[in-house]
Amino acid sequence: MTTGPAHWELLFRTRAVDNQVFMIGAAPARQTDTSYVSYGHSLVVSPWGDILTQLDEAEGMAVVDLDLNHVAKVRTQLPLLSQRRTDVYRLVHK
Repeated sequence: MTTGPAHWELLFRTRAVDNQVFMIGAAPARQTDTSYVSYGHSLVVSPWGDILTQLDEAEGMAVVDLDLNHVAKVRTQLPLLSQRRTDVYRLVHK
């Protein structure tokens, strides 16, 4: 309950923009009589960082239609991946 209110939404919005993907954060409902008290607030974030839906701390369910064409649009508008310096690193497959 300390980091959830401060960082939950911020972290998912940032990762969505960083990776230009939809992010889905599924969290348990809040139960105050347990050793871990969840912030809850499951959410879905677009590749642009917009929150498409967010629940509260109670048990619930959300159904969201994701437009996968939106990923390509965002990657055109914000070409982060084209700025990678693949010449300075190499992938090692094991």
